[in-house]
Amino acid sequence: MPRFVQFDEFGSREYLKIVRRERPWPGPGQVLVRVMAAGLNMFDCTVYRDEKAAGMFGVTVPSGIGHDFSGFVEEIGEGVTRFAVGDAVFGTAPFSSLADFTIVAENGQVVHKPSPLTFEVAGALGTVGRAAMASVASLALREHDTVLVSAACGGVGVLAAQLAVRAGAEVIGTASEVNHDYLSGLGVIPVEYGDGLVERVLEVLDDGDRITAVLDNHGADTIDAAFELGVPPERINTIAAYGPEARGASTIGGTHGTNEDLVALAEMLAENELVLPLDSIYPLERVAEAYERLEAGHLRGKIILVTD
Repeated sequence: MPRFVQFDEFGSREYLKIVRRERPWPGPGQVLVRVMAAGLNMFDCTVYRDEKAAGMFGVTVPSGIGHDFSGFVEEIGEGVTRFAVGDAVFGTAPFSSLADFTIVAENGQVVHKPSPLTFEVAGALGTVGRAAMASVASLALREHDTVLVSAACGGVGVLAAQLAVRAGAEVIGTASEVNHDYLSGLGVIPVEYGDGLVERVLEVLDDGDRITAVLDNHGADTIDAAFELGVPPERINTIAAYGPEARGASTIGGTHGTNEDLVALAEMLAENELVLPLDSIYPLERVAEAYERLEAGHLRGKIILVTD
């Protein structure tokens, strides 16, 4: 019987377990996907650890976990015309992507996978891809901009930094020292995150240059640094601080991204115009270990679970 990752209690990744259940069947307007790869997101950890936070998204136990997937269309429901059995697809299936099969609406967050794009990268792309495309677009970056990107080796940050470079901006990215050479290879000027960030940013700026925009993927400390560097709130976008913590910055993220954004980003990745590094790949059975790696932090790109 097909496998499905489920948790029956809140509080720890150790409650994640694989259960066996009947294969689901798509209803009208739905698509059944045979999952090949599924990406992990820090949001997942918040949901399985914090019952109150999970409740804000309507999650009760027992619940599935995971959002992003790639795979093949196994069955289509009545009325489906955009997809056919055998199509390679990827997208987002909230709280149900860590499984052998998942169901998505035809008109939901699912698109065709470009042939050159691997299932592993496609399976990582749904959430971070939409967030990166929307957040970069929110600042309308141009050649005259010098942009600070925090967590520039994370799933969203590494894509956002490259998109900012493609827009013609000079990009400074925060990351741990072990990732500095990698960022340099992407055309990003690396700086260490943490205390003293403002001083380190000023050190790498050319005389007369200043930070004109900030893409925050880390939290309130990046926004504090942005204000110290003289960046006005309308030129700061954060996907990691909300409400009062955002301090007037825009909070454009994945919910503002579209399927069209995802298709465009997938094509850039398929043509090797961008890269999305994979930090590590685990089999589905090692789901708790994969989340342990995610929660440890200091990743380069994304963590993937594969079903085969």
